[in-house]
Amino acid sequence: MASLTLPPTERERGLCCDVHFEVAPAKAVEIAAVLKALGDPTRVQMVLSLRKMKGPLCICDFTAAFKLSQPTVSHHMAKLREAGLVDATRKGIWTFYRLKPHLQPAVLRIIDALA
Repeated sequence: MASLTLPPTERERGLCCDVHFEVAPAKAVEIAAVLKALGDPTRVQMVLSLRKMKGPLCICDFTAAFKLSQPTVSHHMAKLREAGLVDATRKGIWTFYRLKPHLQPAVLRIIDALA
């Protein structure tokens, strides 16, 4: 019977294998921010709603659709804005939201994968 050679049980940090990063660290931070913003089911639904719309949606549309208070919807939208996913436009007392028109292809693929 052949004997099986096991790898050493102790390794020195950084001496085993070269690790190659697929994305630059700054890009990884950007992707993580998008994923963090999309880590809430309500925000996922909001982004997907905006993705389907031809024009911007009013904050009042979201409060009615999700049966949430205006401050709660504004909180969710603030998270999406911080992640660079949406733009906001004010008209009088109302704020209208839309997906940013020129999202990076990687971000669009993430959003498309959610649908």
